[in-house]
Amino acid sequence: MEAVVVDAGSKLLKAGFASPDQDPALIMPTKMNRVLEDDDGGDSSMVVEEVTVDPVVRGFIRDWDAMEDLLRHVLYTDLGWEVGDEGQILFAEPLFTPKAIREQLVQLMFETFNVSGFYASEQAVLSLYAVGRISGCTVDIGHGKIDIAPVCEGAVQHIASKRFQIGGIELTNLLAQQLQKSNPLVKIDISEVERLKEQYARCAEDQGSFEERLNTCQIETHTLPDGQTITIGRESYIVGEALFQPYILGLEEYGIVEQLVRSISSVSSENLRQLLENTMLCGGTTSMTGFEERFQKEANLCSSSIRPSLIKPPEYMPENLSRNSAWMGGAILAKVVFPQNQHITKGDYDETGPAIVHKKCF
Repeated sequence: MEAVVVDAGSKLLKAGFASPDQDPALIMPTKMNRVLEDDDGGDSSMVVEEVTVDPVVRGFIRDWDAMEDLLRHVLYTDLGWEVGDEGQILFAEPLFTPKAIREQLVQLMFETFNVSGFYASEQAVLSLYAVGRISGCTVDIGHGKIDIAPVCEGAVQHIASKRFQIGGIELTNLLAQQLQKSNPLVKIDISEVERLKEQYARCAEDQGSFEERLNTCQIETHTLPDGQTITIGRESYIVGEALFQPYILGLEEYGIVEQLVRSISSVSSENLRQLLENTMLCGGTTSMTGFEERFQKEANLCSSSIRPSLIKPPEYMPENLSRNSAWMGGAILAKVVFPQNQHITKGDYDETGPAIVHKKCF
């Protein structure tokens, strides 16, 4: 049985048996519905309400009970594991994952799920593996965070890495605010705003084009599922521009390209060119219409003597590689670490305990 690869993000969980040149077999919301009951002391409990729980917040596991329930469903129901015959598993880890979370995850896998082998690797490293690189720099714009991570010879340079506690959810909220201004009589559910963002959000060619489009862009009419209609125009460009001009979000930060250049300026000069010239965009937000072209245009204009250049993915990889690159890189790595016995075994865990993850997964 092939190893299972799991990449659990704030919005989506991706899982499947390791098949490096394919999309993950399972892509599902990282959410759980929890039923709250009112125990009045009698023989039965009454269901009061059902609430939605987010096991992963800003990339990190926050609700372990919900995560356990979610993984149990994924592994046994969706992927077909059988109790007593569990296989090996590899997790994609977010940048700057705390030691306590790493230890709790490996403990959960061995003590609750009884896996036969475990490995974990950082998302930035895995994303580069997916495009055949061991060195480069990833710009990962996820649902709950933006991570910039230089990688040299398969190791993340944490001193030069940077995380921002903003992501796709902030852009969704921004779009909701903008639509409320232009459609004050219509109340739009946030989940519908998320879908509108994926359909309409785009980036202007440059800052000048953005300012021009604020006044001249075409107004489109969209019918909501409940039959109400709204108009969408300049809002679609404002969402994309926020990544290059964060003041739109109320933040005193540099734009995404300048952040990249500044973040890795502390890397040794002999590695700087290799990193910048192998820049990779990851995360669902980077597939926004016009984002890649705007990123490269800003990169060509930046003040650095060595300018960022985007990696072109291999032709044999799926089109939506940027969305699933960490999972695909994990599938590649799983084909190496488990056959070559570089993973954590049950014996390793029993002998050392959860701290073994820091010795074998780095």
